Amino acid sequence: NRTRNYSEVYGTFPAANITETENEFLIELAIPGKKKEDFSVEVKENLLTISSESKTNKEETEKSFTRKEFNYESFKRSFKLPAIANSESIGASYFEGILKISIPKKVIQKDAVKSITVL
Repeated sequence: NRTRNYSEVYGTFPAANITETENEFLIELAIPGKKKEDFSVEVKENLLTISSESKTNKEETEKSFTRKEFNYESFKRSFKLPAIANSESIGASYFEGILKISIPKKVIQKDAVKSITVL
């Protein structure tokens, strides 16, 4: 059905801003209302995966009825890391609703001139 929204089919996940500087790649995701413990950030075979899962239950008892509400939220986003990414030194922080993933670049040695003695 072409009229269906992408989020109806695949669920919703936060949009990502990805920037590159001379020394690193930075991924920022706006995910308000979470705690840093709610996130999982993993790297496997040059694939960075960011995920979160949370469940909430609310139960109220009033006079002659009981109302129970629940909510389940989850997402998973994966990014293929470029060859120059240093996957051993990735850092993550969460502050004021923004999850930031810092991916340093590998230090690439400039080609040094090496003299070869002719025998």
